[in-house]
Amino acid sequence: MVCTMLPIPPLMLTTGPVPAYPEVLAALGSPVIYDYHPAFQTWYAAVIEKLRQALRTDIAPVIMQGEAILGIEAAAAALIAKDDVVLNLVSGVYGRGFAGWAARYGKEVIELAVLYDEIIDPQAVREILHRRPDISVVSLCHHDTPSGTLNPLHEIGAVVAEHGAFLIVDAVSSFGGMDAHPQDAHVDIFITSPSKCLGSTPGLSLIAVSERAWAKIEANPDAPRGSFLSLVAWKDASEPGRPFPVTPSIAEIYALDAALDRYASEGPENVWARHSQTAAIARQGLRDLGVSLWPRNEAWCAPSATAFKLPQGVSDVALRDCLLNDHGILVSLGRGETAGKILRIGHMGASAEPAFARQIISALSGILSRPLHL
Repeated sequence: MVCTMLPIPPLMLTTGPVPAYPEVLAALGSPVIYDYHPAFQTWYAAVIEKLRQALRTDIAPVIMQGEAILGIEAAAAALIAKDDVVLNLVSGVYGRGFAGWAARYGKEVIELAVLYDEIIDPQAVREILHRRPDISVVSLCHHDTPSGTLNPLHEIGAVVAEHGAFLIVDAVSSFGGMDAHPQDAHVDIFITSPSKCLGSTPGLSLIAVSERAWAKIEANPDAPRGSFLSLVAWKDASEPGRPFPVTPSIAEIYALDAALDRYASEGPENVWARHSQTAAIARQGLRDLGVSLWPRNEAWCAPSATAFKLPQGVSDVALRDCLLNDHGILVSLGRGETAGKILRIGHMGASAEPAFARQIISALSGILSRPLHL
């Protein structure tokens, strides 16, 4: 019998999943308990309350049992009805991808797109909403990691709220690393993940739903029910004594609980500052090396990831492999339209440490000073 061992983990400065905090890893080893045990159900309700407080919402959020793409698709399936006109805001790969689900469930999808090194202008959103008053749902990817850009969530949310449309936001790579909360930004469905800035593991979708969105979902006859995509099925799952729609991933809930405790203990504002400081050090280091950032305006960069252009003649795969094999640092390649043009350094959760930013800049300095083309 051959036993294949996993390689020694590198320093993961990827854009997700990211290294889990030690507290999270310890929690994963806790004994698995029966999900119908009254003590577990009471404890699960307490985790939901911690998540509600972290999200700063008045309504209990939902945890779905699948990586955050499940939550994003579930949001589209639940909220978008057959007569809805959807405005999909596109500034990157993941923003564009939402159009497929919107088209599946809605009447019409309108796209407001910018180049992938730019961000969405709230005034442009206002203008298209004025021209098309029938738009009833707007979708936005807050931080599209393949571009490294951060859209102005609060400003766009205010414009959408003024119009009266519902707003769906993919906050998978932003929540926990910056000031991004659903109620503050007038978001009706806010989807995030524990495996990015919260520093936990992949496998869950964390979803905040507004009161008016729940009303629309429950009135939508086509919103999934009796389905793995059903938001409705999980609405009251945190109430002790109610059965879960499916067996929850017990270990993942343990991990989330530990991550939420750590987030609260460090203090959200301190966590955000750590992410921001790490990103600032990385970007200054790249500028010092003569390397350009991918976003055309540095003010558009997200504090949770830095995307930089490849120097002329340098291969993305070769540079990534050199960082990994020679320096033990793993970063992310570009995706879609940014593939082959950039590399991405993640500053999320446990990897959002200034020392790590200095470490990768030092490694890049050595690699790029060599008289060779990768």
